[in-house]
Amino acid sequence: MTHIVDRRLNGKNKSAVNRERFLRRYRQHIKKAVADAVQRRSITDIERGESVSIPSRDIQEPTFHHGKGGRREMVHPGNQEFVAGDTLPKPQGGGAGQGGGQASPDGEGMDEFAFQITQEEFLDFLFDDLELPNLARKKLKDTETFKYVRAGYSTQGVPARLDVVRSLRGAHARRLSLGGARRRKIRELEAQLTELRSGPPDLDAAFRHEDQIEALEAEIARLKANVKRIPFIDEIDLRYRQHQKQPQPATSAVMFCLMDVSGSMTQMHKDIAKRFFILLYLFLKKNYKKIDVVFIRHHTSAKEVDEEEFFYSRETGGTIVSSALKLMQKIIDARYSPAEWNIYAAQASDGDNWNDDSPICGKLLKDGILPLVQYFAYVEITPQDHQMLWYEYEKIMEQAPNSFAMQQIADASEIYPVFRQLFERKAA
Repeated sequence: MTHIVDRRLNGKNKSAVNRERFLRRYRQHIKKAVADAVQRRSITDIERGESVSIPSRDIQEPTFHHGKGGRREMVHPGNQEFVAGDTLPKPQGGGAGQGGGQASPDGEGMDEFAFQITQEEFLDFLFDDLELPNLARKKLKDTETFKYVRAGYSTQGVPARLDVVRSLRGAHARRLSLGGARRRKIRELEAQLTELRSGPPDLDAAFRHEDQIEALEAEIARLKANVKRIPFIDEIDLRYRQHQKQPQPATSAVMFCLMDVSGSMTQMHKDIAKRFFILLYLFLKKNYKKIDVVFIRHHTSAKEVDEEEFFYSRETGGTIVSSALKLMQKIIDARYSPAEWNIYAAQASDGDNWNDDSPICGKLLKDGILPLVQYFAYVEITPQDHQMLWYEYEKIMEQAPNSFAMQQIADASEIYPVFRQLFERKAA
């Protein structure tokens, strides 16, 4: 029997490498399980792992085995029923087992392989293939992230960064350079010594070469001793990997979250809007470490609030959508220059607005905001017919389809699909 031993070098995180390979291989199964989990659980409970089950038939590996039939010799453990020379009866029914499980009537089992994915892996699959559209490299601002890059070798360093191969290579080169001349001299002297020894013996003592032979042997011994004294590795041979901090280019981006909290927004509408923005907030924090988020709530007047107040305040009132757009434009002018920042916005509303205010919103968005932003997403939360604000925004979408998008959400089950449609990665 052939035994194959895997002696490849693996790091300390061998199991982590195997897990990453497994997650890549069964990516579609895991993505489907994550999508089902989003529909099943609350959006506020989205930041935890998930148990994933994969049918066993999808994880079976190809194997080599003996084919059926033929004559084979096998060794079986001893038993009390048979002795040497007995003929074993052939099993009836194709080798039916004695298990106590429930068999499938169609011949296919339903066994599944279940495993747990972590919170980090769950969010990776949740936001897979999503990105902020039209993200461009702007002026570097507040760069705080660095990465260490290789910067050659140094003769000084800590033992953890010692490059053994490079050090041994340098030591070998030093030994060759220091001992090369001596070894050549030794080879020349050994050739002379061999020539003297192989010559015919001379009976005349005056012409004998004993003294010359002894001198050559002494010189060869001295040179060999010098070569042996050359150290195998010296302190000057040691080479340490050198790393230096390199600033990482940080793309400055800001996301404006505009939410309608007017009286026309029922508690169900507000809950769906909050869930949408929670999902957006998780997406931004997961994929973009250096990004500012500006929260704006509005009814008849708009106000910039913090994260806690945005998601949990119960303030309400009438509806003037243009107040939020004007405040957003004011904040951009004051803090976020389009020359330095990628600006994004997401607006959630039930579509209810003063009829005289909807044309103002359209004009503000078209002439004042869209020229400044990379992308503006509008979500209308209503199962009913659209109102004036929707039709004003439709005109804008026809004129700027690459920088403006709008979708309708009728109930909570549509939050994640709509979110994916708005932020799906576009083909290059």
